[in-house]
Amino acid sequence: MYLTTEIKRKLFTEYGSKETNTGSAESQIALFTHRINHLTEHLRGNKKDFSTQLALLKLVGKRRRLLDYLKDKNIEKYRELIKALNIRK
Repeated sequence: MYLTTEIKRKLFTEYGSKETNTGSAESQIALFTHRINHLTEHLRGNKKDFSTQLALLKLVGKRRRLLDYLKDKNIEKYRELIKALNIRK
């Protein structure tokens, strides 16, 4: 599986304040970004996988809403996060 417990733990400690802070917007955005990157790589080889394409679009929408929320609440964390995750905006 591409998303193991160790990878999740690493993402949550790096972008959230601590390992158990899994619900913060920053850690959720980092998790969604990791999943989006994985699905994008999958779709490069499997162009006709439409269910994965739909899942990717839903994840991008969720991440966009969380980024909008974070931008409204704390613009400095928003800027740091999009720079750290290489999200174009």
